Amino acid sequence: MTQEIQQAYELAKAAYAKIGVDTDAAIEALKKIKISLHCWQGDDVNGFLFQDIALSGGIQTTGNYPGKAQTPDQLRQDIEKALSFIPGKHKLSLHAIYADTDEKLDLDTIKPKHFEKWVSWAKEQGLGLDFNPTCFSHPMADSGFTISSADPKVRAFWIEHCKRCRVIADYFGRELDQKCVTNFWFPDGYKDIPVDREGPRYRMMTALDEVFSVPMDPKYSLDALESKVFGIGAESYTVGSNEFALGYATTRKKAYCLDAGHFHPTEVISDKIPSVLLYTDELLLHVSRPVRWDSDHVVILDDELNAIAQSLVRGNLIERTHIGLDFFDASINRIAAWVIGTRNMIKALLKAYLEPTQELKEAELNGDYTTRLAMMEELKSYPFGAVWDYYCELMGVPVRETWLKDVKEYEQDVLLKR
Repeated sequence: MTQEIQQAYELAKAAYAKIGVDTDAAIEALKKIKISLHCWQGDDVNGFLFQDIALSGGIQTTGNYPGKAQTPDQLRQDIEKALSFIPGKHKLSLHAIYADTDEKLDLDTIKPKHFEKWVSWAKEQGLGLDFNPTCFSHPMADSGFTISSADPKVRAFWIEHCKRCRVIADYFGRELDQKCVTNFWFPDGYKDIPVDREGPRYRMMTALDEVFSVPMDPKYSLDALESKVFGIGAESYTVGSNEFALGYATTRKKAYCLDAGHFHPTEVISDKIPSVLLYTDELLLHVSRPVRWDSDHVVILDDELNAIAQSLVRGNLIERTHIGLDFFDASINRIAAWVIGTRNMIKALLKAYLEPTQELKEAELNGDYTTRLAMMEELKSYPFGAVWDYYCELMGVPVRETWLKDVKEYEQDVLLKR
């Protein structure tokens, strides 16, 4: 520990102690939180099963920054580099199209064996794995509908795919002895105003009932259902709306996934977290940054990210929430995107832990809104940065922006030579 970092931390520790905050306890709590990094930031959501198929399902990456991963080995190498700059031990979220195999297979034939290399690597790295069915960028999704399709052949294809993904998730959980969260999201919808709004939702509901008909050990596997307000090509009607997904999750005892970009532009998920967890046992977050729409910008330390972390910490909801990231920016260095976004998520959680939560709650309950506002504003200028620097050095990762030099060197030595 450098003297400068240690001295700054001791001063910050003393300042926070005066308002009843134990910085050492905050750091210990932070160490336990696993963020689920998303593999698709590293290759612009292309995957490795169908490299000649364009993105579809309302998904779009913009930019053409050089050096994206072309193979599973390259992707794993890039993730390792990113993780070397991120404090703590975390998880990686895989999509089904990231199977590492030489076999020619389709989504309705994938098996655990096609992900054995990922599991071996995760064991070496001390990581957990999460999973996602890939219900887009496939000929069977060209109609704009997957699991809610009126075509029984299309519907059966996606049901089988989702069933197999649950088996793979159970395999991940057992092999790594960490719960694997499998997130189900479907792009199904209409570009223009439909006549029948109930039919597709009924088909999706019954299809999901079939997907989940085989119980999985909750110790190793958790199913989550994600909603969306609209997508490109499905601007007027989305089958898996908020009401549908939340209703299904609560009645079927599934986790609900709140994606920061999947609501109206004036909505935020931070206020939805405590409401959803009144009715579901567990929650999945997909943290991204929407700019006017679900644009999946890299997460920054803005008001909403701080509010998301505050909702989790103030409500003591961390243990029931699985925090995943979901952004993909192809306009900047992809490893830097991972690092910036993940470090910011962890920073926001640390800031939330450095609040005198109980004192603020008591002031609120007593109707002392003056103290509440004054303290919440004064906390914004407390020496949080000194605690963050100390945490990074304690965890053996670069302090402040010093990691960027290493990323630039990696870009020159590795990425630009691909």
